[in-house]
Amino acid sequence: MQDKLQELNERLARFLDLTGVNGVLQWDQETYMPSGGAQARADQMATIEELRHRIVTDEAIGRLLDELAPYEAELDYDSDEAAMIRVARREYEKRVRVPADLVAEIQRTASLGGVVWQQARAENDWAKFEPLLAKMVDLKTQWAECFAPYDNIYDPLLDDYEPGITYDQINAVFQGLKPHLVALVEQIRERQDAVDDSVLRREYDEQTQYDLGREMVEKLGYDFNRGRIDTSEHPFTIGFGLYDVRITTRADRYYLPSSLMSTIHEGGHAIYEQNVAPHFYRTVLGTGASMSIHESQSRFYENIIGRSRPFWAYWFPRVQEAFPHLADVDLETFYRAMNKSKPSLIRIDADEVTYGLHIILRFELENDLFNGRVKVEDLPREWNERMGEYLGVVPETDAQGVLQDIHWSQGYFGYFPDYLLGSIFSVQLWDAMRRDIPDVTAQIERGEFEGVTGWLTEKVHRHGVKYTLPELAERATGQPLTWEPYMAYLSEKFGEIYGLK
Repeated sequence: MQDKLQELNERLARFLDLTGVNGVLQWDQETYMPSGGAQARADQMATIEELRHRIVTDEAIGRLLDELAPYEAELDYDSDEAAMIRVARREYEKRVRVPADLVAEIQRTASLGGVVWQQARAENDWAKFEPLLAKMVDLKTQWAECFAPYDNIYDPLLDDYEPGITYDQINAVFQGLKPHLVALVEQIRERQDAVDDSVLRREYDEQTQYDLGREMVEKLGYDFNRGRIDTSEHPFTIGFGLYDVRITTRADRYYLPSSLMSTIHEGGHAIYEQNVAPHFYRTVLGTGASMSIHESQSRFYENIIGRSRPFWAYWFPRVQEAFPHLADVDLETFYRAMNKSKPSLIRIDADEVTYGLHIILRFELENDLFNGRVKVEDLPREWNERMGEYLGVVPETDAQGVLQDIHWSQGYFGYFPDYLLGSIFSVQLWDAMRRDIPDVTAQIERGEFEGVTGWLTEKVHRHGVKYTLPELAERATGQPLTWEPYMAYLSEKFGEIYGLK
């Protein structure tokens, strides 16, 4: 059977190669491509996506999977071979239900969508974006209908990013967490004066911000021999296999955390992909397992490490060296400023406490959209109303509201919940790491991050796509995914910062 498994892997390697090609085109589109190239790029990416789809849905793939089924049953579940077969089968059985022309049209629309979104956001022009979004919602509805019958039309979209996880399962977690988040937000709101973040809103040279971010992610473990940093309208990470994983960031001249935290966040994604086991290269296991696991790594590095007191005990002197006008600021003031919690309009700039409510808003809105309770043209109004209800702030412009994220222009419906699921999982990983490495906080304070990244590599990174989120949670932390440790972490950290009882 080894020869059949080898044939399966060789066929799927061509699929993965084209995935990388499309990724390079997407990276270029988001960084250096002139706006006039949008249509040509959309056609190129649609063609490649259609070719990818035809490779992975070839009858030969289905035949090989059938022939390998008895072999798979004999293998240990944790073996690489068994994982390769079941992940390949999951990909095949899902894709074979979707017409190739629909796949190509979704990709074409997504490619054009990114350019239209950039223009609409820059011009604060919802009307420019609405027709394209309506088309994308229709296309993704057609995609979801390929998987009928379903309990919820939103489920197939969620499955694209978190295999096997349904709306009901995610909603149960979010609804358990939500009232506690709302209560903590209210407690902090009453103590707003306890933290002053004005030191972060001085003028900060943008290039110096980029240079600092580069230093930080390299120290955390990002390998620049297999990666690079560029700028884009919306920061992102993209990998073309574990030997080329790139990140982007952006800077705000008058808000220091914007670039630093975005760089560390994307660096967390990239470190994950760079540390997948090398022998998974050009196999279906050779990337991140799911978006919530991916986000657990980015949110771990960004928040649990990057917003911690030990992290800044090491890095703040370097920040002061880079920005001498911070010489009058002490470490504690800077640490507290980096963790100021206040409801804000922009998700990627949100603090740890309020961030979850940004995600719950998007999760609920997407579910209502695909279930017909909200129409595309209603999204700006619904967005603003829910921002007022959940966070007590209302955008004055659509650019600050419904147009702020790139995700919908790309058809990434079902992605947003993974940010919060990943945040929840990141705390469980942190609790397990502290049990296994009792002096980990002291290591961080000394600027020694090998233990952190080494532990994550052993428990998460090296496995690639081998395990689902529930499986990895049990294996890495010894417990199922649950929101209670996350809420305990937030309550303890921000209770100390804000002097809450």
